[in-house]
Amino acid sequence: MAEGPSNRTIVRIVLTIAATTLALYVVYLIRGVLQLLVLALFLALVLGPFVEFLHRRRVPRWLAILLVYLGLLASIVAVGLVAVPPIVREINAGVHQLPVSIAKLRQSQTFREYDNKYKITQKLEAEARKLPSRLASVARQLSAVTVGAFSAVTKLVTVLALAFFLLRDGPRFAARLYRIRGPDHEERLRAVAGDIYRSVSGYVAGNIAISIIAGLVAYAALKVMGIAFAAPLAVLVGVFDVIPLVGATLAAIIVAVVTLFYNFPTDTIIWALIAGTYQLTENHVLSPVVYRRTVEVSGMLVIIAVLIGAALSGVVGALLAIPVAAAIQILLRDVWLHRGTVGDATA
Repeated sequence: MAEGPSNRTIVRIVLTIAATTLALYVVYLIRGVLQLLVLALFLALVLGPFVEFLHRRRVPRWLAILLVYLGLLASIVAVGLVAVPPIVREINAGVHQLPVSIAKLRQSQTFREYDNKYKITQKLEAEARKLPSRLASVARQLSAVTVGAFSAVTKLVTVLALAFFLLRDGPRFAARLYRIRGPDHEERLRAVAGDIYRSVSGYVAGNIAISIIAGLVAYAALKVMGIAFAAPLAVLVGVFDVIPLVGATLAAIIVAVVTLFYNFPTDTIIWALIAGTYQLTENHVLSPVVYRRTVEVSGMLVIIAVLIGAALSGVVGALLAIPVAAAIQILLRDVWLHRGTVGDATA
């Protein structure tokens, strides 16, 4: 008759389960801190190539980090100075042009049939007349939101500070970790870390570049069609394009709704063709070229990673999902390759 597990084994299992449960509970309690740390690590990986570029040219590492931070701030300010004034002007022009655009909807026979039945135009015109007066109240609400948003500044400063120390001390700290594993594993760990570093930084740089292209294409198309909100809609397309899988589609739908108020259905059809053509080009031409040899993640893994990331942390989780999935894939591939090597050596 087979003997059951010994008391020592049972105690060990119970202690392991208790320790795991306690560890998961602690992680749950400090999830906010861990999220800031992950964002700081992500930012450090993004800015790392720029810091290394300056450091290789004999710029002290701390100064290189500060210069990169200043460059990032200057880029944000420059984009604001270039983009915000045209956006404000076009929003004002669009608000005043909206009643005319609504009236143009009546030129479509199909729309007139629904309008006569549901009084759509009357409702839209009533809301359009109220819109200029509402902009002032919206501005006041935005100022209140801005004041309340100062609580987020603390998190931003924390992330920037953590990223600063990761950029400054990260290579030295990583070298110590490599040496802890011994010379046999040091080269392997360096190779894996280098692959992850290139994958994440390449993905972020590529994603930003593709989003800028998407915004420029949308701006050119909307300007040609004479849409008054071309600049803000182009910015919206560029920002939404950063979000994996669904971002570009959501932006295209929003722009399509706006085109309904202009030359319907011609502008809507033209926009649908342009958005669809660009999306195919982005998926099959731009993305493979930009992400070549940096992010090689299967389509199914991308979908699963984005869904899990969105469920855990919303939009931020969806943005981080693909580079995290790429890093996990690199780790698993390395484990699998070395597992096979060990097996062959044993044989």
